[in-house]
Amino acid sequence: MAVISHMTVYLAELKVRTPRHHGVGSVEGGIDNVFVCLRDTEGRCGWGEASPWPVFTGTAQSAAGALDQHFRAHVVGKEPSSVASIMRIANKTVAAAPEAKAALEMALYDLYGQQCGLPVAELLGGRVRDEIPLSISIADPDFGRDKDLATRAHGDGIRIFKVKTGFAEHGFDLMRLETLRSEFPDVDIRVDYNQGLVAHEALVKLRDIAIFEPTFIEQPVPADNWRAMAALTAAIDVPIMADESVFNAVDAYRAAEAKIADLFSVKIMKSGGMRAGQDVSAVAKSAGIACYGGDMFESGLAHLAGTHMIAATDNISLGCEFYQARYYLTEDVLEAPFACENGNVQVPTGSGLGGTVDEGKIRKWSSVIKE
Repeated sequence: MAVISHMTVYLAELKVRTPRHHGVGSVEGGIDNVFVCLRDTEGRCGWGEASPWPVFTGTAQSAAGALDQHFRAHVVGKEPSSVASIMRIANKTVAAAPEAKAALEMALYDLYGQQCGLPVAELLGGRVRDEIPLSISIADPDFGRDKDLATRAHGDGIRIFKVKTGFAEHGFDLMRLETLRSEFPDVDIRVDYNQGLVAHEALVKLRDIAIFEPTFIEQPVPADNWRAMAALTAAIDVPIMADESVFNAVDAYRAAEAKIADLFSVKIMKSGGMRAGQDVSAVAKSAGIACYGGDMFESGLAHLAGTHMIAATDNISLGCEFYQARYYLTEDVLEAPFACENGNVQVPTGSGLGGTVDEGKIRKWSSVIKE
């Protein structure tokens, strides 16, 4: 096979439509993402994306540094089919940096898939589903704008809304849930606190939330308060989902043993890639814990990688939240819109990740380019 001859790292700011508030922090104006292009000696390009959030996983600057300064020497000159070996070295070379590792693995699999003519899902074990129910997040402090978003999404066939709670008064959360339950009775409503509650106030508030019968309540208290997570999981009938509390397979094992949640959110940006996300799901499956396909503030490129992972992982069965490319970014990096029909993300069938990146857009938005 052709070897990797060039590696280009881009630090870019992508513009967003509206503010998004979460229990642990907010996003306004734009998001800093990192893109990596691996070119082989026959001219193909495999693309990857790191989508950090400083309050959650890390910074874009550190992800770009890991890729450019620490991983480059272990990538250029190698065959992309050596993805497992390259990722093993990356994991030994830099501690943490899960987003940088996710971007590197993504680009390697994209290039490898193109070289052998297979979609990434087939390289991850083979698809078990061809489409994935899509969830959008209700997180705008201006609920009027969010109702417009909900109406648009509902018209597009989306039937899962995840309401971000805990960033404002409890009454605001209850009002939004009551409105959405009333105006969209056919929608699967979910709730995500993003660690927004303090432990001693959580149970009373979650019992109020339970009245609206959400499918799950995600990460109600800080990630490290496993005792409170376990107590809440045992105390209410609505399933509790762990997100920030579970980054990797070791976390998943310990969390399952401690019974801190009924469900896990799997994100390639926190686990460090698609294979690592599958490892989290495998541990969860062994404990009877179903998983959801979460994401960070991603473009359509990272959405594609998440889609392939979920397509090849039967236990990630609760849908995905890959809505940003179509509903949140002012402009995506893919040439064609991220594929979604009747409220379901469509799993690509082309080789590699199955999408074409517009490199001109990435260069336009990039403040730093390392070639």
